[in-house]
Amino acid sequence: MRVLLAFDKFKNSLTAPQACEAAARALRESHPDWLLDHCPLADGGEGFAEILTLAASGALQHAIVAGPRDQPAAAHLGLVSANQIPATARALLTLPALPDDALVAVVELAQASGLALLTPESRDPWQTATHGTGQLIRLAAEKYGAQAVVLGVGGSATNDLGLGALGALGLEFFTETGERFDVNSHPPIPARWPQLARIAGIVPASLPPLRIACDVDNPLLGPRGAAAIYGPQKGLRAADLRRLEHASARVALMLCAHSGQPDTLMDAPGAGAAGGIAFGLLCAAAAQLVSGSALVAAWLDLDARLAAADLVLTGEGRFDASSLAGKGPGAVVARARALGKPVHVFAGTTATDTAKTLPSLNIITPAGMPEAAALRTAAANLTRAVAAAFP
Repeated sequence: MRVLLAFDKFKNSLTAPQACEAAARALRESHPDWLLDHCPLADGGEGFAEILTLAASGALQHAIVAGPRDQPAAAHLGLVSANQIPATARALLTLPALPDDALVAVVELAQASGLALLTPESRDPWQTATHGTGQLIRLAAEKYGAQAVVLGVGGSATNDLGLGALGALGLEFFTETGERFDVNSHPPIPARWPQLARIAGIVPASLPPLRIACDVDNPLLGPRGAAAIYGPQKGLRAADLRRLEHASARVALMLCAHSGQPDTLMDAPGAGAAGGIAFGLLCAAAAQLVSGSALVAAWLDLDARLAAADLVLTGEGRFDASSLAGKGPGAVVARARALGKPVHVFAGTTATDTAKTLPSLNIITPAGMPEAAALRTAAANLTRAVAAAFP
């Protein structure tokens, strides 16, 4: 029996590799003869760089960069050889022809500018910036010689339109009186935008091609925009939404004018990803968007591994209708079913309607267990649930 373990993270409790290992512990105990294929998943957020890098036999490089509120953040980026990336994934990236030994950097916004780096009390999109993400991209190019950069943008704590990252990559910002923002000590966070009067500088043409792995289709502004949809989880108060929208529109128009881009770029699907960093990098750094779920599936050679499996186990912290929209474990379920493979889902919680439509869904949290305890014991709960499903 060959079993594919394709778990995503259980947010605030287990990383994707830890979830795979927790499930594997149960199967090794009861079925020591089964072959276990660990295939941790990533969605562009936490774990994106590590999972893709290790899957391509690459190496992680560590650095201290600016965190979302300018505090030091211990981050990493991945470096992989182009010839270690599956051809289907390379095709999705639409990169210029690269030598086989060219280095491709895998950068994860959540490492430097992620919501998980802040306590709930310190989350405030007026005060956060993507400067550290720009520092990681710059390190990949200048220190390690990467000839392409793949950026995962999930889990951001920011709504700065990527100005922080662009400041690290070469743009400059000035007040009405000509005073320059010191992007290293005072990045252009939204709270300082009233003082922003002019943008100067360019992202050097030597910056390697930049691809943003992204699955959201939100525009930058409006009722489905970055602030309206994702601002609340980043600490934005409802009373401040209109003010942030107006400030974002003004700065976005300035950036379009400076970069020679049409204003309609703000309406592009995905421009609102990660607090608008997608918009900023599309506008001023010649970045391109690529489907994150499709890229991860191709990078991990997921279809071939599903075809080789006799049984598939997947899951994440909360599995609901959004999970079935074609990403992560939901995509695994759809692909496995299309191949006629038995698939079982394990999750910490779910929605009632999802439980009714997915008979193979196993909830690992014991009934009545408080959330804090469930998060703390998720590994043991997952192992126990898998053991019960496959005695």
